[in-house]
Amino acid sequence: MNAEGDPLGLTRAILEGGVRIVQYRAKAGIVPAQAEALRELTRACNALFLINDDWRAVETYDADGVHLGPDDVGFDMLPDIRRSLGERIIGVSCGTSDEARAARAADYIGVGSVYATSSKSDAGNPIGLAGLKEIAAATALPIAAIGGITAENLRDVRETGVAMAAMISAFSSAADPRKAAAALVGIWNA
Repeated sequence: MNAEGDPLGLTRAILEGGVRIVQYRAKAGIVPAQAEALRELTRACNALFLINDDWRAVETYDADGVHLGPDDVGFDMLPDIRRSLGERIIGVSCGTSDEARAARAADYIGVGSVYATSSKSDAGNPIGLAGLKEIAAATALPIAAIGGITAENLRDVRETGVAMAAMISAFSSAADPRKAAAALVGIWNA
């Protein structure tokens, strides 16, 4: 199953496998029918639905929150976004300890790329587990490890004490995404 070919089928499979946070990453622009269907799928599975990049679309699609990258808004905009979104979740990507300290108005921080990844062409050089720990130590906010995370290295990522791990290829390249999701959730919870 391919995320590009059947994002709804992939999402359904990973939700059935136990994943409880889905981020809609639509770099070419939000497809309203997809966003609406993803919202319904996540709601039916009692999972969180986050929209990537476009904080203004959160209300339109009744998303639980937004994840913002370094090019989406400046950290100085986070208090304004917080006022607009109220209690909805705000996550931001950070690549340095200084950025992590500056993201005080966020609810969580995405940190990476921990490992090399083919899912994001602009991910930069991997920071490794040491870089992940260093950035996590700069903030009290929960950390979502991002980039190149697989079944083989998920245990190591979990042992750093981060709150979450974000994955794309581990699901989209799996022959059975539901089974892969269940296995990854099992590794995380072990």
